[in-house]
Amino acid sequence: MSEPKGRVGVWTDERGACDERGGKTPTASAPEASGASTASGASTVTLTVNGQRRRARVEPRRTLADLLRQELGLTGTHLACEHGVCGSCTVLVDGEAVRSYLMFGVQADGTEVTTVEGLAGDEPGSLGPVQRAFWETHGLQCGFCTPGFVVSVTAFLRECPDPDDEQIRAALSGNLCRCTGYQGIVRAVRLAARLCREDQDHDERGREQAGGHA
Repeated sequence: MSEPKGRVGVWTDERGACDERGGKTPTASAPEASGASTASGASTVTLTVNGQRRRARVEPRRTLADLLRQELGLTGTHLACEHGVCGSCTVLVDGEAVRSYLMFGVQADGTEVTTVEGLAGDEPGSLGPVQRAFWETHGLQCGFCTPGFVVSVTAFLRECPDPDDEQIRAALSGNLCRCTGYQGIVRAVRLAARLCREDQDHDERGREQAGGHA
């Protein structure tokens, strides 16, 4: 099985490079946003966040984490090391795990961003499969690092839906936890992989049944 993209090794694309710990590290120079700049230098950016089209004004020096937390009120994205090492600020940008503290807000113009809030279940107040797995296996303690783990694991399982323990540990190496000792987190990923596969099978059966009644 191939290694999950963006997790192990170094690679680059139009938004930046992926470091060896996983999570994309955008380049230092921010591209121009499509929104108009104001006299103060702030630009209006338009992006899709958790399925909703959002617009916000952001100064070029502000990070995507600042945009999400301060302008859009999505405080599930946490800030800790502020160097892109711990993984607490991880979000999905166009489906890829990204360190939101290392990406400028203006770079997110026109992208699709998913935060931990967007990974909840379909029913109000329900948990998504990865969140449910962390809860059921006690894959958290203080919980501060958990949003970053949940987002990173979600991206990992999309690339590697049936991982072995070696692959799981490699994928988790980009996120730091100071409480759990990681054993519960590894168990959570194992369970999350099974739950995600079961959900996918359920959805496929539903589509087949719907097609049969058409």
